[in-house]
Amino acid sequence: MDQAQRIDALEHIEAIKQLKHRYWRACDGKDPKAFRDCFIRSGAHLDYGRMGAFDDADPMVEIFTRFALHKVDGKHVILDMHHGMHPDITLTGAHTATGRWTLRFRQVNLIDNTELVSTGEYDDDYVIEDGVWKMSRSRFTELWSITRPLPADSVIAEGTFTATT
Repeated sequence: MDQAQRIDALEHIEAIKQLKHRYWRACDGKDPKAFRDCFIRSGAHLDYGRMGAFDDADPMVEIFTRFALHKVDGKHVILDMHHGMHPDITLTGAHTATGRWTLRFRQVNLIDNTELVSTGEYDDDYVIEDGVWKMSRSRFTELWSITRPLPADSVIAEGTFTATT
């Protein structure tokens, strides 16, 4: 592989990393459109364990929208934090790639007054669609989680979300 091919490969890998970070940012920012834009137009296979398995991204977007944007008294009641790390991206063709990631996840649920902390692994497939990397398959396997009640004296301060809610 010559230098130009190596640079091209690194640029593709960086674009895939940016895609996955946009996905997590959309999750935390409660942005269903940005979330949907991370997947191919149709036929994406998603398997998110407890959340379900789907043969297209749209049903997952509906679930995401229902939970992430749920408000009580004008305030969001599900607050998420996704931290993805340890990317392992392999280009498998001119327009295809695979990737593995570790996720550290934290959720505050103000309906149940609980905090969930968990970790797991993503196993993804990526394709170039209309000149842009998109996820065509995403499978999340939870490794462990802990749910605990929020202390009675917890103070929850919600910031500003940029998504239209």
